[in-house]
Amino acid sequence: MDHDLKALFGSWDSAIGTILSAIASTPSSRLNETMQTNLNLLGNIMQATGSALAADSEKQITLNKIGNKLQAIGNSTIISGLLIQFNEETKTELNIKGNLLQSAGSGMSLPDLLDANEITLNELYGIYGALLQVIGNGLQALSGIIELRGNEGQNINLAGSWIQAAGALIQALIQSKN
Repeated sequence: MDHDLKALFGSWDSAIGTILSAIASTPSSRLNETMQTNLNLLGNIMQATGSALAADSEKQITLNKIGNKLQAIGNSTIISGLLIQFNEETKTELNIKGNLLQSAGSGMSLPDLLDANEITLNELYGIYGALLQVIGNGLQALSGIIELRGNEGQNINLAGSWIQAAGALIQALIQSKN
């Protein structure tokens, strides 16, 4: 597969996956808990695949390539928590760690994005997209920590999910323009 096509497909796969996971975290009378879990699982699988494709599309080792690999590992960590029969505390801890890995992965791309002498509008949007994903995943991790302490973190998780989805969508749109 052509490297540009792989990057384009990967960015859209990841963006659609983040949107599916955000829908899964949104309270709904139409989706029961099993449906939400399955939608979240599918979303994280798509995100992991998209990040892996984006990483593979880069020929040289860059911080962005490493960041995409880290994001894929983060999604894989969340997937393991969804699929393996752990107790709820372990599942929450895996979710926290997965979101922190994703956040770190998005943050790793920032130095590559900021490395230009003159930042174009597309690069600026790419920076915004990466920052939104850092913030969104950070909020999702924070919500898990709050829940481990016995409090309600669902609203913070909801906000973080949609912030991450907005960032992924911006980055997919920018990749489409390249």
